[in-house]
Amino acid sequence: AHAADLGMMFYTGKQFPKQYHNAIFSAQHGSWNAVKPRGARVMVTYLDNKGNAVKHEPFAEGWMTEMGTYLGRPVDVQQYFDGSILVSDDKAGVIYRISYEG
Repeated sequence: AHAADLGMMFYTGKQFPKQYHNAIFSAQHGSWNAVKPRGARVMVTYLDNKGNAVKHEPFAEGWMTEMGTYLGRPVDVQQYFDGSILVSDDKAGVIYRISYEG
């Protein structure tokens, strides 16, 4: 699939809905050698009560245009003290903070 999961973390915060508790968040840097570029997103993998992966889907996207041009490349994800998620981007040289308001 030509997208590498780089930074990963288990979400233990309380800011996001319960479905995200103990899920794995991962930063996909993206491909450089694929016919159709992939990645440049944050993925979430949901686990069952035994720790088995049961579902994997995009959580945050928008770092790549429909034409495959990278606007950014997520490298790592970390949980901030308030339960929000920090995403580092080595192309744009920034850190994004994703929070939930429900």
